[in-house]
This record gives sequence, structure tokens and C-alpha cells, in this order.
Amino acid sequence: MAKSKAKILVVDDNSGIRAALQLLLPMYFSQVELIPSPKELISRMAEFRPDVVLLDMNFHTDINTGNEGLYWLSEIKKLRPDIEVVLFTAYADIQLAVEGMKRGAFDFVVKPWDNDKMIQILQAAYANRSKEAKQADKVPASAIPMLWGKGQAMSDIRKTVEKIAATDASVLITGENGTGKDVLAGEIHRRSLRGVKPMVCVDAGALTETLFESELFGHVKGAFTDAHTDRVGKFELADGGTLFLDEIGNIPLHLQAKLLRALQNRTITRVGDTKAIPVDIRLICATNKDLEKMVRSGEFREDLYYRINTVLLHLPALRERTDEIASFAEMFIAKYSERYRRQVSGMTPEALEMLKRHTWSGNIRELQNCIEKAVIMSDGTTLDISDIELPRDIMHTERQLMSGSETLEETEEKAIRAAMARFGGNLSMVAKVLHISRPTLYTKLKKYNI
Repeated sequence: MAKSKAKILVVDDNSGIRAALQLLLPMYFSQVELIPSPKELISRMAEFRPDVVLLDMNFHTDINTGNEGLYWLSEIKKLRPDIEVVLFTAYADIQLAVEGMKRGAFDFVVKPWDNDKMIQILQAAYANRSKEAKQADKVPASAIPMLWGKGQAMSDIRKTVEKIAATDASVLITGENGTGKDVLAGEIHRRSLRGVKPMVCVDAGALTETLFESELFGHVKGAFTDAHTDRVGKFELADGGTLFLDEIGNIPLHLQAKLLRALQNRTITRVGDTKAIPVDIRLICATNKDLEKMVRSGEFREDLYYRINTVLLHLPALRERTDEIASFAEMFIAKYSERYRRQVSGMTPEALEMLKRHTWSGNIRELQNCIEKAVIMSDGTTLDISDIELPRDIMHTERQLMSGSETLEETEEKAIRAAMARFGGNLSMVAKVLHISRPTLYTKLKKYNI
């Protein structure tokens, strides 16, 4: 039998068991690591990146939150819900193992174990993870974990998500571009009873009128000139799972009626066919537009609006949730340091303060692009303000507030004074955001007696 490509991490405090598994598992899996204590688990997961964790249920630790295995299972799933966990348990603890499966474990192996049975379970766990990985294109493309922050607005959204995730209620997510509407949709799907089924994402704003029905409902061979084979539409692909329609406010009015009909009847008909196909979906929509205003102006159907809007969630702009900037920045630094093989591991307080003071008109997406470029260009291990290039919108913003009758020098003086006030007199930060050198800034400060 060829070796599986699976990476297996074993956590067991019994040296005899580890020695036996060190002989057995490498015969079947390409990479195997064994550690004696769950205290090393989180760091080893980050470095080794296992596909499957074989986790003992009991350790001699000072954790007082109940069974250690269930505790560490929970920690693994919090950090990496995509990793499969197989519990390693004594016969007397089978009930605990069953409880572990309810909490997300893939399966359990009873001690003393049968070698063939253990290998079979570990291979099945890896196969299940691989299957889910192949469906990654059906999950929001950003793949950014949901960071809730500490603000009241995000706290309220989180409480609502906890209440409605397990239901099939339609959800409408609103917010500016880049606020993470697709990430929130993915979080709702993940927490739902449909979480094991696919989430199919459609950029409704990018669908041309001629492709709208074919993309959503599918078509049969010969339905039109280029229909050489039957095609399954997005509604059918999402059957049993979640359909995420992004930028729904961009759908033309005459096509909205066709979407409404499918949602009302819970059936679709492929283009060129007459057979009605039942579909079972949970609908989540997103838009950066004011749909209520569009309803009043006749640009969006009122009946469709209420059909998609059982629960409304509005994501605030990043500038309204600055408490999250540090967490996002850390996550993006880690992501792009690994991707581009850099050794960057953090940023200076001054750099973080500069990020917090920026307006972020592009929100989280803009911050992500900013950090990616900074990691690529950085020569050190810590990002400083000299590594971070903010978009040229601060000078523009300041000038927008000024009268068009002012001279260029008056405009420049006001922009510098505003930046000095904004950054508390930090000359490096002021020079950076105004895109001038420090010597040039010194000259202008002296010129304007600032």
C-alpha cells in the first residue's frame, strides 16, 4: 500500500504508546510527529501544520475545565476548524469520546488498539479533510477568519449570528466595500446546520443579463448556441447548503422577478427545459447599496427586498472598529510572511498607531493589501512606519475640507497642521502620510511657523 500524504500529529503522555506509534504510523503516512504534552500542541500545530491530530483523552495537567481531551479538542477546533481530530481513549471513556464527536471530533480509537482499525480511521479522517479542501472554491474567496473585536456594534452582530445561524432565515448583509461581508456570510454558514454542505458564492453584480439564468439555474444541451452540454446552475450546486449572492443590489430590475420566483417556489427550471427541479437552500445576500432607497425609487423590487431580508446585519466600516486593526494586522503579517518567506513577526507601536489613525476607505481589504506590500518590501523582522505606504488620501481628505479659494500655500499649511494634530506631532508619521521627506517637513514647519 502506498503511503498517504497525510501529516499526523500524535499527542499522548505515555512514552510506550508513543514508541509503538513511532514504528507503526510512518509505514502508512508521509509525516508523523509525536509530542508528550498538549501544552506543546498549539505551537506544534503552527509549525507542523498537521492534517489529522490523534489526541489522547487524559493527561496529567492542571486544566480544571473537565476532561482534558475535550478541552484540547475545543482549542484545536477554535484555531483550526479544518483539522480533523481523532480521539485516543481507554475503553472506560468511550462515552467521553462520543461526546467529543458531538463537539467536532472525526472519530475515536479505543486502547488497546487494533493496528488495522487505527490506520483505517486515520486514513478516513485525512480523506474527509481532503474532500472538504476540494470544496474550498465554494467558500468566500477572502478566507479571512471572523474577528469580532470588542466594539458594541460587532458584539451585537455576533449575538444575532449566534441566534440565527442554526435557522434557515434569509440574511441580508450590508456595508461598505471591503468590510468583510463575505467573511460574515461564511461564518453564518459555518455555524449553521448546513455547515457540512457547500456554500456556493455568486457575484451577482458580475453576471451579464444573457448569462444570469444559465449561471443561477443551469441549462440543458442545445438551449442556446454555445450550450454544448448540460450545465448545473448555482442553485442546484448549493442544494442542502447555502447560496451566497454578493452585490445583489446590482441585479437589473427585470431579472429580479426571475430570482424572486425561484426563491418563492423553491424550484428552478434550467434554460431550455420545462422540468421544475426542487432546491433546498439557505439564502444569504450582501450589498454595499441602500436597498431601501432603491425600493422607494423603483430600482429594486419591494417583494424581493422583504424575501431576502428576514434578518438584516450591517457591518460597520473599519474606521468605526479600530480595535480590530491590530488583530487584522497580526493575521495578515503572519499570512504574508509565510507566503513570501519573510521573517516579519510584528510591527512597532508607531506603525500600529499610524494604521489606527488612517481612514481606510477600502476597509479590511485595503488594510490587507497595505500589509501585504509592507511585508514584501520590509528588510527587517518588525514593520515600522517606513515600511508602510498608506494610500494618498489624507492630503486629499484634508483638501476636501478647505475652501477652493485658498492659495496652494494656504492649502499646504492647513494640511500639515491637520496631520500634525492627527498624529500628535510625530514627525516621522506626518512625513510618511504626507509623502514628503523629514528634511522637507522640517523646512515647511519652519516656513509656516508650526
